[in-house]
Amino acid sequence: MKTTTAGCSNFQKTMAGPSRRDMVAIGALGMGGMSLPSLLRAEQAAGIASSHKAVIMIYMVGAPPHQDMYDLKMNAPADIRGEFKPINTPVPGIQICEHLPKLASIMDKLVPLRSVYGSPNGDHDSFICYTGRTKLNQPPGGWPSIGSTVARLMGPVNKSVPPFFGLAPNAGHPPYGSPGHPGYLGVANSAFRPSGPIRDDMRLGSIQAGHLTDRNALLNSFDAMRRELDASGTMDALDSFNRQALGILTSSRLVEALDITREPQALRDKYGQGDPKNYGDGAPRNLEHFLLARRLVEAGARVVTLNFGRWDFHSSNFSECKNTHFPWFDRGMHALITDLHERGMDKDVAVVAWGEFGRTPKINKDAGRDHWPQVGGALLAGGGFRTGQVIGATDRDGARVAQRPVHFGEVHATLYKHFGIDPRTVALPDYTGRPHYLVDDRHPLPELA
Repeated sequence: MKTTTAGCSNFQKTMAGPSRRDMVAIGALGMGGMSLPSLLRAEQAAGIASSHKAVIMIYMVGAPPHQDMYDLKMNAPADIRGEFKPINTPVPGIQICEHLPKLASIMDKLVPLRSVYGSPNGDHDSFICYTGRTKLNQPPGGWPSIGSTVARLMGPVNKSVPPFFGLAPNAGHPPYGSPGHPGYLGVANSAFRPSGPIRDDMRLGSIQAGHLTDRNALLNSFDAMRRELDASGTMDALDSFNRQALGILTSSRLVEALDITREPQALRDKYGQGDPKNYGDGAPRNLEHFLLARRLVEAGARVVTLNFGRWDFHSSNFSECKNTHFPWFDRGMHALITDLHERGMDKDVAVVAWGEFGRTPKINKDAGRDHWPQVGGALLAGGGFRTGQVIGATDRDGARVAQRPVHFGEVHATLYKHFGIDPRTVALPDYTGRPHYLVDDRHPLPELA
């Protein structure tokens, strides 16, 4: 990776943390010379301020079977190819699973990735999907998710709408319920999670805005020295939360965005409801979350993560896919992508759906597929990308990358580029003040330009 040395001495601090003056320098994003004001001006010049760029990321909890969705292997032996058949799409030469007919019908708006790699060991974790990195050799505080990074760099479009949302209730396996963690960027850049009773808690009821102002004045009256003594920045993070909460509570914008009953019934029917209950120790198959993600983006969200289902089918892979997951995923994704196009949002909103790895080529004795970190798949849409193409290929058995390997980090680099952020020149500091680029040495996918 190319390293910029100018200004680096200001970043190399002790574990006691950087000084206030150094934090000002860090806030300028020194690496590459792009300051936050410059970034926002670039956003405005690109026309983003009026429409704003956004990403909706669907984490397919537990890792779906790539060779049963977008990369069927009809020439492989029976114990590898499985039960499903491919169907044609409007794009000549591209076929996908027969049980994804709605997605097949809009293949001109999609990009299946058939050669995604980067999972280090096949452990279940959403981390690589949300960061583009592994957990190996993390800096103090840990790598931040793309949602937290974008929230830190770009801030809110509207002060009453957080820039980063996670539509993920807690799950039996905690990584399955993660919306993406803030890592070394701190809790002030965490995802806002509206799932559950918090929706009711955001309603003002009998509390008046004046009372909230009085409470804010009381909070501000505490001794500021406590903040100076907290080198980790926790108190600053709490101040940020207070400001955000006040903005939310004194505005109806977010509450209205969360109210999907404002949508025409015909559109709500197109998305469907799905099942709001967690599937085992995974996430819900909640189709209303797809609609909610679109509404949140319209209201001002920059990144929305959506956790869907529980795809860890070590047994009964084909019946689980066919009966419990494919139909609802097919419907939700189709509704979201066509809705974005019909609203003219497809160039501003990028969509990616993926899991943490692929599944074994060989079907096991329980009619399931096990963990396979060597290669998996993904689906991209929107973002102004050049769609209607497949990127990458695997061998005859779907076991190894045969053409054009695509690392998780390359997809993240592409998404940062979508926001107008150069992930190879912009850097952010960890808890010690050491700067880090937003991705490893990865480039955006040129095929999408």
